[in-house]
Amino acid sequence: MQKDVIRFKESVFYPIGFVVFLWAIKIYESLFSVDFTEYGILPEKVSGLKGIITGPLVHGDFNHLFSNTIPLLISAIGIIYFYRKIAVKAILIIYIATGLGVWIAARDAYHIGISGVVYGLVAFLFFSGVFRKDTRSIAVSLIVIFLLGGMIYGIFPTDSKISWESHLIGALSGVFASFYFRRVDVFEPTDVPGFSDESIITSVTELPEDIVKTSEPISFIYDFKPSGKRNGEKPS
Repeated sequence: MQKDVIRFKESVFYPIGFVVFLWAIKIYESLFSVDFTEYGILPEKVSGLKGIITGPLVHGDFNHLFSNTIPLLISAIGIIYFYRKIAVKAILIIYIATGLGVWIAARDAYHIGISGVVYGLVAFLFFSGVFRKDTRSIAVSLIVIFLLGGMIYGIFPTDSKISWESHLIGALSGVFASFYFRRVDVFEPTDVPGFSDESIITSVTELPEDIVKTSEPISFIYDFKPSGKRNGEKPS
């Protein structure tokens, strides 16, 4: 049990540190009245390549950042805790592949926000269960459905102000990463008495009905701003 507690604390530390970093960037923008939009991903422009790294770190406003904070924490903690042997590699693949895909295929605008990466992390958690077909991975997939199932709508072009391309490309990056690492053994035998893989499935599938019915879909935002700033105009 002590080993699991230490593992969980380690899994929480890095995602929280990263979220603090994102909030520090936004607070800096607000305090000094600066706009980091130009550090977003600008598709098909050499100057926009830097956004592959910096774009996910920039958010349009505090509401934009807040809406991405909780799902980022859930998905990042999940991937580090359950798949820690491959977590760093998987996250890097998702991060870079999402940004590169947006630069190649998205609309001509500054794409900013972390939720494209979040879609990748969540897709990785879900499809790892699909590809691995072992009980623990399937259990994690079920948890993802219960907690973050509402995000599926974000991959469709329902709002012209939201970069649905980023969500879709991020999700595809997560699917690729889960398939690529599908044969890597990541689980360690548990040393908790009376604990089994079957008990995980049972605990997930037998969630109280009222919890499942009242769960509200979580909204995700991967924003973009028109690229007119290249011509001296301020993005809307």
